Amino acid sequence: MAVDLAGHVLSYVEKGASSIHKDLHARENVQGAIEEALQQAGRNVKHVQALTAGIAGLDSKADLEWVCPLTAIEGLDCLKQHVNDAVVAHSGALLTEPGIIVIAGTGSIIYAVNEEGQQIRNYDLHHYAASAARFLAYETTFELLSGNIDASDHDLVSDILMFWELSTVKELSQLALQGFVDDQRERNRKFAQLAPLITKAAVQSSNLAKFVCDRAVHQIMVGVEMLASYFTNAEVNVFLIGSVVNSDYLQLRLASQMSNGNNKKYRLTKPAFSPVAGAVLLALKQLNIPIEQDLSHNLSQHPRSLN
Repeated sequence: MAVDLAGHVLSYVEKGASSIHKDLHARENVQGAIEEALQQAGRNVKHVQALTAGIAGLDSKADLEWVCPLTAIEGLDCLKQHVNDAVVAHSGALLTEPGIIVIAGTGSIIYAVNEEGQQIRNYDLHHYAASAARFLAYETTFELLSGNIDASDHDLVSDILMFWELSTVKELSQLALQGFVDDQRERNRKFAQLAPLITKAAVQSSNLAKFVCDRAVHQIMVGVEMLASYFTNAEVNVFLIGSVVNSDYLQLRLASQMSNGNNKKYRLTKPAFSPVAGAVLLALKQLNIPIEQDLSHNLSQHPRSLN
């Protein structure tokens, strides 16, 4: 997303993944997106004053070795900030206010900023909530192959077999023996595409889908409760970001779980802006530009600025 200094969105572009863990062409994806966004905006690299890149997989300083080259475009000599994608999501959702964001879509992370400004990830506690799309699909497939199904799962099983273009569970077991898909990145991408069938089946009362989704909800709640313990206030705002966590079933189950929190009282709140708009706000912050009402209004006029 390219904006002017008053918050007017000049262009918006989507490309492939920015993480080398998900796409070997991550650098080409990021640089191509930047160049195309500038072209659509009628600008060039010399016009850019600040850039913030939210990158999945940027979990330590060592990761900057592969992250910084993503934005190393000739002539793009501006203020640059590279952060984890959860940081830009938090910036957009909370507008610097304390709270917790739960991200579960292609990836999974729980990220908090408490009242003292301390930034804490569930990763910092060596916790991971296996709620990303591919994990729901893997777990459902494993449960199916182990025979943990009943009559309520008939439609889900049919959908999974159709997804893989197979006729029987026995054929699926043979595909599993072959590793499903040889390349790990392609395999994860393929399984992630299966997740919407599972969250849909959970709404339709498939016991298998509900079991897998409920397990993901439990892991998310463990992460939320742990991070909430580092807050002073009795009530903590929680924001849900990503296709999985915002699916009808998971959203409803999380709302139910959070209504009876252990460590805090939780308030599910709609994000103010999208993650990409959160990156814009952080870029403007690098220039010491205050985020005032007029700027927020201008930014909000683009549909991709909102969740």
